[in-house]
Amino acid sequence: MKVLVLNAGSSSLKYQVIDMETEEMLAKGYFERIGQPNSFLTHKVRGVKHKFEHQAKNHEQAIQFVLSRLTNHHYGIIKDLSELSGIGHRVVHGGEKFSDAVVINEEVMEEIKNCSDLAPLHNPAAILGMEACRKVVPNMKMVAVFDTAFHQTLPKERYLYPIPYQYYEKYGVRKYGFHGTSHQYVSQRVAKLLGKKVSDLKIINCHLGQGASICAIQNGKSVETSMGLTPLGGIVMGTRSGDLDPSVVTYVMQKEKLSPEKMENRLNKESGAYGVSSVSVDFRDIEVEANAGGHHAKLALDIFHDTAANYIAKCMVAMNGMDVLTFTAGVGEKGQDSRQAICDKLEVFGVKLDKEKNQAIKGDEAKISLPSSKVEVFVIPTNEELMIARETMRHLG
Repeated sequence: MKVLVLNAGSSSLKYQVIDMETEEMLAKGYFERIGQPNSFLTHKVRGVKHKFEHQAKNHEQAIQFVLSRLTNHHYGIIKDLSELSGIGHRVVHGGEKFSDAVVINEEVMEEIKNCSDLAPLHNPAAILGMEACRKVVPNMKMVAVFDTAFHQTLPKERYLYPIPYQYYEKYGVRKYGFHGTSHQYVSQRVAKLLGKKVSDLKIINCHLGQGASICAIQNGKSVETSMGLTPLGGIVMGTRSGDLDPSVVTYVMQKEKLSPEKMENRLNKESGAYGVSSVSVDFRDIEVEANAGGHHAKLALDIFHDTAANYIAKCMVAMNGMDVLTFTAGVGEKGQDSRQAICDKLEVFGVKLDKEKNQAIKGDEAKISLPSSKVEVFVIPTNEELMIARETMRHLG
């Protein structure tokens, strides 16, 4: 039983093939610059990377070429496409319509299109991937797995905004949350490591990277999360502002004479740690500058750590406590100094980090809290593709 996991962008296509009997990743790749003259594929199989310069005018041609690599005698891992049990598609936004993954049909695709106003960069790209697959492998069963679905268990008092209720009724304005597959995977994985049921734990997972979100998981369900209507809300991120006083937006728009589109671009791509530091969108570069004495770089990191710790405290209130704190994604898995800075702010809640072990862990799975800590702290590398594959198999029976 093998599943092909696809993550389609507007001009890109990421994929993995996973053997569901062993949950081993057999092949992965990234098709870039689709629709442009210099498109190319990076394909990794059996530990070896191969680069193919191949003209793909659209996603259909890109998927055709990917499938030809997967079935190729030298580069492939299957003899025939019939070895694939199905295709799992990552979809960013499912709105309120989808509280679970779903087998894809015409009605589902239409509903995903209807959510495009909430994810204009991502949902249309996902549809491109689905439509291309239907043309290339028309008989293949496909499942849509939504970043937002895991958070559909949020109580109403936590997902509604204190603005006129009509905006929720008319436009669906509410908190949706994102990174759901990552939060779900990490919560299940840490429960397994502890030898406990996820339903018996209060877990706070910190998915920290250029995009970042924090989630409170109680009884295996999301009960609070930091991102909101869009992935712009919540804690400070690489280039995203996170939560603001709403008047900041209108005030700057008036002063700078910015259109809504330009202001949205500024908040999404020119703010966050990059906006404060003016150094880089990469936290590693900001850390280097901060260690060299860069005041703005250090300030950017301080704001990032402070907002993360504050949201962890908010998640503790939502669950009336915390058993486990987990760190995942790029900064969460490899940012030892950020993990320590955040945990230092949580000592009041009984969090005690094993600082030597924390510094030794960079991208590996490990427990990094002291035996005396009231909260167990783990680093858990995320695996969203495996979670999508699991959900795909669950819905295909």
